[in-house]
Amino acid sequence: MVRLMSEQGRCGLEAMAPSTWVVRWAGLIEPGAQVLDFAGGPGRNLAPLLERGARVTIVDRNPDALASADPRAQRLCADLESGPWAFGAQRFDAVVCCNYLFRPRLDLLLGLVKPAGVLIYETFARGNERFGRPARPEFLLRRGELFEAAVRCGLEVLAFEDGYVDLPRPAMIQRVCALRPPAVRQERRRVG
Repeated sequence: MVRLMSEQGRCGLEAMAPSTWVVRWAGLIEPGAQVLDFAGGPGRNLAPLLERGARVTIVDRNPDALASADPRAQRLCADLESGPWAFGAQRFDAVVCCNYLFRPRLDLLLGLVKPAGVLIYETFARGNERFGRPARPEFLLRRGELFEAAVRCGLEVLAFEDGYVDLPRPAMIQRVCALRPPAVRQERRRVG
């Protein structure tokens, strides 16, 4: 097991402090990029995204949580687990997701990353049941599962962590930062 350390939560605002993983990798997001904060709740990860000059859409199923999100972000209230997929063919320059897992739509979520775009994702892993919620297997990643999902969906993994963190509270976490390769322009060959 790898022991992961987190600086998150040292200021006492643990619930609203942005993820240190998001902060660490937000530098890959270009100013003006279209970013999706998936299952973003009240917007704890908006600050490092908006500070980069990103145009952020935050989506969550809870309208009360979205109501407290930074008003500079576009808010979308949608059921992410049932009914029609809220995004159709829409793609984003970056997708951020923290503390959320719904396996039946995981590939759809990872598919929201545009060519040359970035995925920044972290959530709970197996073993977290020792520390509290979430504890049910359907909400906990299997060893290496997030890495495998990123590769399966055509992303190139820049960084991956799978292990224990102390802060903001003891937990088992998986984290991935991955890029979708740029679209390859194919030249038309003239025959004849």
